Amino acid sequence: MTDAEALYDDLAGIVDLFGALSRAELGRALDELAFKQGRDADADALSAAVEDAVREYYLVAYDRDGVELLVPGPAAFPSLPENAEDLPHILDVDRREVDGEAAADATLARLRSDADAAVEAGDDDRIEHLLDVTYDAELWAPGGANVDLSGETDANVESVRSRLEGALDA
Repeated sequence: MTDAEALYDDLAGIVDLFGALSRAELGRALDELAFKQGRDADADALSAAVEDAVREYYLVAYDRDGVELLVPGPAAFPSLPENAEDLPHILDVDRREVDGEAAADATLARLRSDADAAVEAGDDDRIEHLLDVTYDAELWAPGGANVDLSGETDANVESVRSRLEGALDA
């Protein structure tokens, strides 16, 4: 596991403490955590890490009543950094129930879009990563939601996995 992957898992663990967090709430949590750990928070670096975690499917974003919420994603193995367990007592954020269907639908839509872009660019590394994510996503769906990425959802639309596998075989 790389340092970046460990950081992404920590971000997912922090979000998981609350069920879901907005980006602003996660930013506040990271500021508080840095303070508890006796270090300065680099807001730009942390924001970039959150964006990278979303790009790599450690966090996924979905819309709930006009607010974008982050939840642990299919690639994450949520972990808690030192002192993170105190965050629910520090932040004024109630635990949220995750809308598993909405999170799964947003993830599927993003996977389809990312797969199209990776195949179009001929980016084999990204294609392989996304192929791995398709398997993780089937087991991940929060709140018991069911996501079937392996089958055809429309007679005219190739499945995400088939499209990625086809691109690697070409």
